[in-house]
Amino acid sequence: MARGASDDANQKWEVQLRKGCLELAILESLWPGKLYGLEILRRLADDSSLVIPDGTLYPLLSRLKQEGWVTSEWVVAKAGHPRKYYRLTASGRRRALEMARSWSTFAESLNGLLVPLREEED
Repeated sequence: MARGASDDANQKWEVQLRKGCLELAILESLWPGKLYGLEILRRLADDSSLVIPDGTLYPLLSRLKQEGWVTSEWVVAKAGHPRKYYRLTASGRRRALEMARSWSTFAESLNGLLVPLREEED
């Protein structure tokens, strides 16, 4: 496979990997308390280097709300425009914990599987 094709394949794989993790990342970003959309995007970018467009975030937040894992409320700011804040529900907190456990188990298993590849790099 040519270098460019390999880079393209890797980039596509990374995009799919990130997509699969976004739900957990969003739930985790809301763990400490309520945030509005831009704060969620900033937290994901700052804490995990997950840079996602708001066109991706808001449909996910809508779906998480439909699942009952997130609630939202409009808050009028003293200066500026109203903002829609998102917060985890009790079931959203349980879901985040379940997903985190599943992720940890999966990551540990995959890391064990990848030991020979890491040894090959040395």
